[in-house]
Amino acid sequence: MNFKKLALAMAVAAAMAVPVQAQVSDNLVRIGVLTDLSGLYSDLTGQGAVLATQMAIDDFTAREKPAFKVELVAADHQNKGDVAANKAREWFEQGKVDVATELVTTSVALAVQKIAKEKNRLVLVSGAASTRVTNEDCNDVTVHWTYDTYAVANGTAKAVVKQGGKSWFFVTADYAFGHSLEKDASDVVKANGGTVAGAVRHPFPGSDFSSFLLRAQSSGAQVIGLANAGGDMINSIKQAAEFGITQKQSLAGLLMFIMDIHSLGLQTTQNMYLTEGFYWDLNDETRAWSRRFFDKHKRMPTMIQAGQYSSVMHYLKAVKASGTDDTQKVMAQMKKTPVNDFFAKNGIIRDDGRMVHDMYLLQVKKPAESKAPWDYYHVRATIPGAEAFQPLAASKCALVKK
Repeated sequence: MNFKKLALAMAVAAAMAVPVQAQVSDNLVRIGVLTDLSGLYSDLTGQGAVLATQMAIDDFTAREKPAFKVELVAADHQNKGDVAANKAREWFEQGKVDVATELVTTSVALAVQKIAKEKNRLVLVSGAASTRVTNEDCNDVTVHWTYDTYAVANGTAKAVVKQGGKSWFFVTADYAFGHSLEKDASDVVKANGGTVAGAVRHPFPGSDFSSFLLRAQSSGAQVIGLANAGGDMINSIKQAAEFGITQKQSLAGLLMFIMDIHSLGLQTTQNMYLTEGFYWDLNDETRAWSRRFFDKHKRMPTMIQAGQYSSVMHYLKAVKASGTDDTQKVMAQMKKTPVNDFFAKNGIIRDDGRMVHDMYLLQVKKPAESKAPWDYYHVRATIPGAEAFQPLAASKCALVKK
């Protein structure tokens, strides 16, 4: 045998077998967490979302042993679209950030989507709620991961109407998220035989909800739908109780999180229905991951924080599988790969960028029913993803083939 030829052949083969990760620019994937670190939604996302991202990076690095490095950067967008857009532009142009993630607050997500499309970078939305993200404002660089207003309204409003809450009045945060949640809930109420007596919109963020709640009280509606979230929703519930409104009318928190229940207490929130994409106590997998999170954060995760981990892990696996951090190639890999982890089973990313997965109709336990800290919910129903999210047939996304 000619050993020179053999050595040459082996060298060529070795060159051809260079790991595909070598195509990752600068041999580095940089993930930007753009979230609310100090404001109204910081308990729901904030440092917990940063932690969830770092957990995903650490787990991916330990399990997958990629040839490329992964780094995290984080910033506070202050729930302002212009602040978020400027930071995203800086990250994409100067900071070598490959993907912007989390993006609680719809105005923030919509602003960053536009910059990301312009700069050909990926966006993974975990916290923002409006269906506009994958509907009117969809693009081919954005994935909406955890939930949206259609899904939470479809679960909660339908359940409340079926329980006899036929007439509704909405107290709504006056920005894109609140408008979307009010519309989606109104549609569900009417589709299930209910009526909408009216709505009032409050500034975002708010503090004094008295005049808005009194308007809702005077409407005589059976149900006051709270189309807000975070501190606004918590303060609305507290003030409604102070005014005695809840003695004759029911409250429906259309976007509630486990941290809201924790803050308000079971005595105040017992029997309320809500819809979430994740609950820490669903099964062995959710409990195992959530306890790891709790050990570091001292709080159980919200669905946003759990969804953040899931989206980042799916993204990193797609980078490794496709052998590049090229935006379109990674997106194609993400869309063709089912999501199977503690957060979602057989989840799929549709053409419009919506990640479709099961949602859960939950009911808050009475104080006597809770057996341990953070034992807050009865799981009343699993809503299949195909039913939970807006069907593609109703989509206004330009990417959807009609």
